[in-house]
Amino acid sequence: MENDNQTATIEFILEGFFDFPQLQVPLFFAFLMIYLLSLTGNLLIVAIVYSSTKLHTPMYFFLTNLSFVDITYTTTIFPPMLAHFFLEGTHVSLPECLLQTYFFMAMVASELILLAVMAYDRYVAICNPLRYMVIMNQAMCIRMSVGTWALGLATPISHTIGVSQLSFCESHIINHFFCDLTALMKLSCTSTRSVETMTYIIGAFIAIVPFVLTVTSYINIISAILKIRSTSGRRKAFSTCASHLTVVILFYGSICSTYIRPTSTYSVKSNKLWSLSYIAVTPLCNPLIYSLKNAELKSALRKNKNRA
Repeated sequence: MENDNQTATIEFILEGFFDFPQLQVPLFFAFLMIYLLSLTGNLLIVAIVYSSTKLHTPMYFFLTNLSFVDITYTTTIFPPMLAHFFLEGTHVSLPECLLQTYFFMAMVASELILLAVMAYDRYVAICNPLRYMVIMNQAMCIRMSVGTWALGLATPISHTIGVSQLSFCESHIINHFFCDLTALMKLSCTSTRSVETMTYIIGAFIAIVPFVLTVTSYINIISAILKIRSTSGRRKAFSTCASHLTVVILFYGSICSTYIRPTSTYSVKSNKLWSLSYIAVTPLCNPLIYSLKNAELKSALRKNKNRA
């Protein structure tokens, strides 16, 4: 009972970007523009796919799932972050902090799994085209989608509960623009070893397994494409997975650039900026990549414009 009372009363202070005082106004408008463009782009993809019966295929079904993931985790981070520009030293309760941490980690996990699912979809389409609609039927797509969301939402439960059991009796200042799990654990005055171990094990599983499945799918895809004799045939086959491959490289590249860096280059300020590479850039670029590289999506967009 005492721990529950403590959890309810603990408050943290998010420093945000106040260590860049000269950039407060430009940063606010830059982040607001990024969020609005990301939200508009992803909602537009969902609307186009929904309104065009030609796009009611497995590939676009999973693309709308990807858009929902990006919408959810940018909305988890950006609105509170934008509010912090007007409220220096914003106070956030521990439950609110844990809720933001949970949804952020859940959406990152969901995106990792979903990218692997989309890679498998492209593998079946290119390596087994005659049986594509049999294998990737509606029931299979729904099962894969439900499995992705269920596993993604389940992944951060254990570490979120673990962090809620920690005692915070020292500094309550989080030098970040959101409630990052690592930043929270650094403020604990009790041992975080069990939470860290659990985080590394589950995190490694949820990152490595989808990565291996994605790479395996693309090894088979590239192998199949290289066996196609005609240049036009190879170009057409590659174009069907070019958008997704670009998104995969962007997402994994941004995460690696944030977390896999020499310790000599680490600083709190640089870590905040690097975190923006996958929190802000990826959700913004995903709809742009698909709309620019996908002829069917561009055609559906033009038809919707003409109707309007």
